[in-house]
Amino acid sequence: MQPTATVLVYSDDSNTREQVRLATGRRPAADVPLVEFVECATPEAVLRELGEGGIDVCVLDGEAVPMGGMGVCRQIKDEVFNCPPVLLLMGRPQDAWLATWSRADAAVTLPVDPVEFASALASLLRRKRLLSA
Repeated sequence: MQPTATVLVYSDDSNTREQVRLATGRRPAADVPLVEFVECATPEAVLRELGEGGIDVCVLDGEAVPMGGMGVCRQIKDEVFNCPPVLLLMGRPQDAWLATWSRADAAVTLPVDPVEFASALASLLRRKRLLSA
């Protein structure tokens, strides 16, 4: 198992980014690597970080301004070669169809529920590890 996994967190709201960090802790599950975070507050920063490589999973805030995580997700799925899995944070459960439209790999609702979030993130990290093997 690799020593760490890098998780990109996109939100214009520092409180949302903090919720993600706290819900993840050092690692979201015992069978996945320790997590390091790369935080982005703008869509441009997300594209720059993905262009540099090394991101294992993206967590995108669907409620971010000026461009929501759903739009960012759709864009990176179209434009980034070997785009990492995306966990989308939605404002309401009724937005699940938009998460599907954006091609997110998983989605959870805001505010972040630590158990639900950690489970979804761990699942994406496991899948990423299997695909990389």
